Order: sequence, then C-alpha cells, then structure tokens
Amino acid sequence: MKRLVEDLCAPECAGRGPGTPGGIRARGLVRDALRRAGVDPVEQPIAVKGAANLVATIPGDVDRWVLVGAHVDHLGGTAKLFYPGADDNAAAVAILVEIARSLARTRPAGRGVVLAVFDAEEQPHFLNGSMGSAYYAKHAAAIGPAIEKIDFMLCMDLVGHSLGPEGIPDSVRSTLFALGAERSAGTSAIVEELAISEPGLVVRPADAEIIPPLSDYDAFWRRNIPFLFLTSGRSAQYHTPEDTPDRLDWAKMARTARWLERFVRRTCARSEDRIVWCPDGRDDRMTLRSFRDLVAPLALVSPLAAGALARAKELLDACDAKGRLPAGLAEAPGELVLGLERALA
Repeated sequence: MKRLVEDLCAPECAGRGPGTPGGIRARGLVRDALRRAGVDPVEQPIAVKGAANLVATIPGDVDRWVLVGAHVDHLGGTAKLFYPGADDNAAAVAILVEIARSLARTRPAGRGVVLAVFDAEEQPHFLNGSMGSAYYAKHAAAIGPAIEKIDFMLCMDLVGHSLGPEGIPDSVRSTLFALGAERSAGTSAIVEELAISEPGLVVRPADAEIIPPLSDYDAFWRRNIPFLFLTSGRSAQYHTPEDTPDRLDWAKMARTARWLERFVRRTCARSEDRIVWCPDGRDDRMTLRSFRDLVAPLALVSPLAAGALARAKELLDACDAKGRLPAGLAEAPGELVLGLERALA
C-alpha cells in the first residue's frame, strides 16, 4: 500500500487531475496494481474528457453484488507545485487494491464483489454532476452488473490518517467513522458486531445526515442503494499541498483493510435476497452514543470536550423511542461532530 500511495503522490502524477497526463498516469498505476492483485479492471470513459473509472469484478455464487469504491483523482497542479492527495484519496485506493488481493485469493461466499476506482470526484465535478461515480451509476450495465443488481455500496474517503494529534488517547486516534448503516435493514447490527473486531481500530457508526453527501456514495444514496461511508474526517492537511504520504498512519490503513475485508465477506454472505433500503432510517441516538464514547476520554483533560460531552448526554435524553431528536434539535449531532473535527484537526 505504501508503494502505491507514494507512486500516486509523486510529481509525475501532479495531483491526479481528471483527464490530465498525471491523472492518466495514476489510472495506469492503479490498473497495474489491480492486475497484480489478481483482478482485471475495465476502463469506463466518463463525461470528463480523458477521465475514466476502473471497474473489476469478482463473481460470487449469485448474480447479486457488493461494490467497494474509492476515487483516485485529486486537485491537480504542476510537477513543481501540486496537491499530492495522500489521504484524499490515494490511501483509500491502496486499501481497495489490498482488499482486491485478499478477495481474489479467497473469493467470498454469496454475492460477488465489484471493485470501482472512480475518477472526477473532486470539485467542480462533485457540484456539476460530472462525477465518475454518477456516470457509473447511470451506465453500470455497459461494463458489468446492472445497477439494479448491486445490493450494497461501500465508499472510502479520507481513511489514511489518525484522528487527532499525537498524545491524545489511542481510542480516539484509532477511530474510523462509518456513516449510513442506519439506511438499510440489518447493517447497523453488523457494524456493531464488528466494531472492535480488528485490534487497534475502533469503527464508530454515525447517521449519514450529520454531513452533506460529500463523496461517491451520493450517487447510490440517490438510487436507494444501501451504503456505508468510511472516513476519518478532514485533517488539517485536507486539500493542501501538505497532504503527503509521510503524514499517513500506515498501521491504521492495514487495520482498515482487514476490517473492511471482514465486513465485505459478511455482507456478501447475508442470506436475504435483497438488502432492504430504509428511507426513514435516521438514527440520532446512534450518532450521539458514538460521539459520547469518543469524547469521554478527552473530557478528562479538556474543558471544551467536557462541555461537548455534557451536550451529547442532554441530546441523548431528548431522543424519542425511535432514536430521533425533535425537529428543532435535528442539526445538533452534526454540529457536535463538526466541532470535534475542527478541534482534532
């Protein structure tokens, strides 16, 4: 993973702008890495000139699929001044390749797996609808399983760094947020079951609505396809030239790859013919519990964290029987999480 991230962040890729020589070079590096991992990706040209998705499949026992996705593009630049994009999102692509290697070696039982490396996720493509993931969702059947046959989508973005600076508790730094489990029947139970299954990694579920849709899962959410979005949030280096490989937490990335492989196998093997979408699945209580557990060790040394912890407990008490806050407090969990992200960056 380290070698691939360093290659993707090298001056020759110049920030991996979609359709640029650096972006095309990066796509070739990922294509070759996937082939060495034991899968054969197909290029899917998208609406952005010169840009393309890479899509590979690992067939299962049935013609239903779990998709694992991450975007490879970044903000671009020149060979002398560019945005390396190590955390955003070379780390996730390297994890995806590592998962591909494990799944190709021992195929999961049940559903097959689609491995999708999307192009053109960054602005302005996210805002104008020209994202590679949006194009894929409209034209999936041209290169693989139709979108109607995808039962679940896993998206990774900003998964390469530790949460917060050195010196704070490991239970905080080892955090990986998982958004969206509440949107499909049975998924929250699986996330909870596996939350601490990988030593040194704590997966903390949160409701998808605590942030606007900010990555490739958006195209699947719009189609009511169950999803899980894995992220460590934005670091201080987010969208700066300082987002470099030396700032990544390689051990956490390895743990994330092992955890995600476990989750993918568990999801592929689910006995339901279809994983049921829950349009009304909002769960504020789940978010607040994760926030409470995350902040509790920080509250011992930080008055700011202590205040946030007290607020989370107040909001938990205000949740109804379905785990939802009153309409007037619906934005409060997101505000708490945003404040935490800023404090730890």
